[in-house]
Amino acid sequence: MTDKNLSKGSLGNNTNLVGMSGTRLKAAALVAGLSIVSTTAYAGSSYERASVVSSTPVYQTVVYEEPREVCRQERVAYQESAHRSKTPGIIGAIVGGALGNAVGNKKSNKRVGTVVGGILGYSIAKDIGRHKREHGANQRVTYRQQEVCDVYYDEREEQQLLGYDVRYVYAGQTYNTRLDQDPGKSLRVRVAVDPA
Repeated sequence: MTDKNLSKGSLGNNTNLVGMSGTRLKAAALVAGLSIVSTTAYAGSSYERASVVSSTPVYQTVVYEEPREVCRQERVAYQESAHRSKTPGIIGAIVGGALGNAVGNKKSNKRVGTVVGGILGYSIAKDIGRHKREHGANQRVTYRQQEVCDVYYDEREEQQLLGYDVRYVYAGQTYNTRLDQDPGKSLRVRVAVDPA
């Protein structure tokens, strides 16, 4: 073969090797190499039929958990605070201020007594109100119907087919294998012959 014939594409498919990219050339070489290897690997192989002795399905138990929501109506108690009035604090401040003013002798003492009495009266009234709230004096209990839901998980078992344990006989020898499908009465086997 001459350079002239090579450049015209005398390789049988009219391909110009000069214009072929490196990647395409590598891919073509890889495919050619693999086809040679696979041809030699199976060159001494042939296919025949073997008699199936038994084919037993193999199952696996799979457990699924399915959520199930159960709802019901329940009577639920609610504590509601009565309206918090500012009146007790204001009245305490006024009464305390009036007492402080009455206790003082001079004008400056009366002013100080009024301020101190007002602050103490407000604080005492506020403490009494807090005590009543904490001990339920200002709270009332009401009941309402409310939907309450719980989630339960139900287990469900399912048998899944893994495959078939197959026992077959070929050339007087018994073999075992696992297949995805039931092969029926016979099984196709590849027979490889190696030189001794």
